[in-house]
Amino acid sequence: MYLPYLGHFEKLAKSDVFVYMDTLSYSKWNWFSRNKIRVKYGEGWLWLAVPVLAGGKFNQKINEVKIDNDQKWKKRHFKAIECSYSKAPYYKEYIDFFKEAYSKEWMFLSDLNEYFLRFFIKELEIQVKFIKASELKFDLDGVASDRVLDLCKKMECDMFIFGKDGKLYAKAEDFKKSNIKIVFQDFKHPEYPQVQGKFIPYMSVIDALFNIGGQETRALIT
Repeated sequence: MYLPYLGHFEKLAKSDVFVYMDTLSYSKWNWFSRNKIRVKYGEGWLWLAVPVLAGGKFNQKINEVKIDNDQKWKKRHFKAIECSYSKAPYYKEYIDFFKEAYSKEWMFLSDLNEYFLRFFIKELEIQVKFIKASELKFDLDGVASDRVLDLCKKMECDMFIFGKDGKLYAKAEDFKKSNIKIVFQDFKHPEYPQVQGKFIPYMSVIDALFNIGGQETRALIT
């Protein structure tokens, strides 16, 4: 995900190992290249979407997706964050990181997402082993539930945490036969003060960081 939401970090906080699945097929309808931040105008939130050069490329892996840097997306994203959170309590603590991150040259979407993700994991003090799927010494077979099961077997895992949508595709009986426990996340989004006004849930994690800081954000997911 690009600038993931709090629920993503709740899963990480409950895990021993996190596999960064940069070898999945890219979909523009997923959260790989976009997320929401809180704003005062309109509906109260704004999409931040990274433009990519993936049109017409069937089954392109996420780590193969290039960013369309002909568009001034970095300037737009930073300006939006700056304007939205300039009056937030923890603005001064985090804005320099985002200024630095958006000043870098990014070619691949997965590198950009990883950079942000590792920062958030560190800031939230999540103790999880970070492994990139593209660096595994084995290939994964199957799709959807079968692919997850194959990953668990080859990494000798005894439990896998699915997101809530995992119930739509997980083959629970196959995991049971392999003695692998599965858990489906049931994330109930907590409320916290938002400088823009009435609380709106499911924003990027940066919304909580700017508004309540790292320690309080961590308390929401652990």
